[in-house]
Formats: sequence, structure tokens, C-alpha cells
Amino acid sequence: MGTYPELKDLPTNVLSAAECIRGHVRCTPFEHSRSLSELTETKVWLKLENQQYTGSFKVRGAMNKLLSLNSIEREQGVVAASTGNHGAAVAYGCQKLNIPGMVYVPEDTSDAKLENMRNYLADVRLHGSDCVDSEAEARAVAKERAMVYLSPYNDPDVIAGQGTVGVEMEAQCDGLDVLIVAVGGGGLIGGISSYLKSVWSDLHVIGCSPENSPVMIKSLASGEVLDLESLPTLSDGTAGGVEPDSLTFPICQSVIDESVLVTEEEIRDGVTLLMEKHHQLVEGAAGTAMAALMIKKSELKGQRVGLVVCGGNISIKTLQEILCTSSD
Repeated sequence: MGTYPELKDLPTNVLSAAECIRGHVRCTPFEHSRSLSELTETKVWLKLENQQYTGSFKVRGAMNKLLSLNSIEREQGVVAASTGNHGAAVAYGCQKLNIPGMVYVPEDTSDAKLENMRNYLADVRLHGSDCVDSEAEARAVAKERAMVYLSPYNDPDVIAGQGTVGVEMEAQCDGLDVLIVAVGGGGLIGGISSYLKSVWSDLHVIGCSPENSPVMIKSLASGEVLDLESLPTLSDGTAGGVEPDSLTFPICQSVIDESVLVTEEEIRDGVTLLMEKHHQLVEGAAGTAMAALMIKKSELKGQRVGLVVCGGNISIKTLQEILCTSSD
């Protein structure tokens, strides 16, 4: 099953993952946003992972992990836990590679993300109030049935796969001063930042999370993984706890230079801005990153900012609520 890649080796593993998953994922646009640049007085580039297969970056890590399995592991199948995007990515990969798959999700998972998973014929099972509960059940089932547990973030192959976003970004621009990424379990920001800092040593990385679910950000501040309650948030893709032994925690400690917490109102405004100014349908986690840019814009004036638009799987109901609130 492989070993944990030391931080110094992670950029190499990311490059290997990029080659491995080539042809299985979409190279998404990295677009300059003139309107957002004028609004923030920065030079904003948007990495549009909302245009990725299944509607989020998660397919990168899931596919890299699935491709690493041997024939026996593929035959036994995989079990995953997810708030939606990781589950859809695992379902997509299992369907494409003909691997049996099962996904456990929290009971409050959005209808849009449940439907996205079921579009790929996933065996979707509701369990628990957040992703920590779902992960515990998925791990137990995987152990009982001798199946591979496919973590949404706490796995070296998954982290490397998510980091391939950074490989594309490097090839699509002439350099960045600042990178802004929404943080949940830390696999995306850890993988991207580890790679990009190996090529752009002065890159300043800002991690952002909703105030209602700030587990990784608060854990980084305390120096240890905390067991904190998560409240409902529009940024459901970053919601939930972090495993005590998470491989992403020391990576995030090393690569995240600054943290920002955002309110639900700021996330709503972030989602609306990305729709209004760059005509992109995005989910709450992407709105979280946009909100962080708005909070930091005066300090980032004139700098080249890369913002990862991590997903676009938002339900019609949530979108209507955001638009109605924004128009008040």
C-alpha cells in the first residue's frame, strides 16, 4: 500500500501522480479574471477545478489511489467516506476502472452531491452526523470485508494526486506570489503547496476555512490535531474533523504561511462574486477561498494571486438561498 512520502519527496510524488493520472482527469483552465483583479486591485488567476470530471478536484486523488492498487486489491474493491465530492470521485474512478466501490456519507450530505455520486452507480450509504462518523464506519466495513479504505485526504497517493493541480498551474502561468486554497482535511492545499513551493520558493500560501468548521486551522494554531465540533456550513466540502494521525497535518504545518477564517455571510458573498464577476457556478468551499481573497485584498494589492476554485457541486436549493440572501 506504499509508505508516507516525506515532505521533501512529496513534489516528486506529485509529478509521478501527474503522469499516472494523465488521460484520466481533465486539465482544467487557469484563467486570469480581469473583473476580480479590478475589484481586488490584485492580479487574480482562477484554477477552475469546478470544471473537473465529477465537478471537483477530488477525482485526481481518488484516481491516483485507485491506479496504485494491485490486482487483488482491485478485485476486493474499495470503501470510501465523503461529504460528497470524494465519494463522487471514487465512484467515477471505480466505474472507469471496473473496481467495486462503496461510499459512506454523513446524513446531512447535500442532495446535489448524493445525486452526483449516484450518477456513477455508487453504492451510497448514509451514516453519522459528519465525515468523522462516516470514516469510522467505512474503515470498519473495509476491515471486515478485506476491502481497501480510500481516505479523502489521509493517504499519500491521494495527497500526491490532489497536488497535480499545482503541476498544471505551474505550466499555465509565469509564477505566483500568493496561493489561496480552502482547507478541510488538508490534502489539496498540502499537495499543491508542497509542489509549487518546490518551484516557486517565495510563494505565500493562505489556507482558509469557515468559522463554523475550522478544525485544521485551529489545530495548526494549537500545534496538535483537535477534536472540535463542526457546525453546519455552506462550505460543506471542507466541513468535519481531522483524523488524529492525519498525514496532512505536518504537511500543512510546513506549507501554510497564513490562515483565514470566514463567516457564512462572507462565503455567500464569495459564491455570488464568482458567479457575477467570472460567470462560474461554484460550491461553498470555492466561495470560502474567494471570501479569503476579499478579506486580504488590501494586503495583497498588486500581487499575483492564484485562487483554487475547488468545486462546483452546489444544490439548486442552496444556490437559491444564497441568491435570495444576496439580493436582500
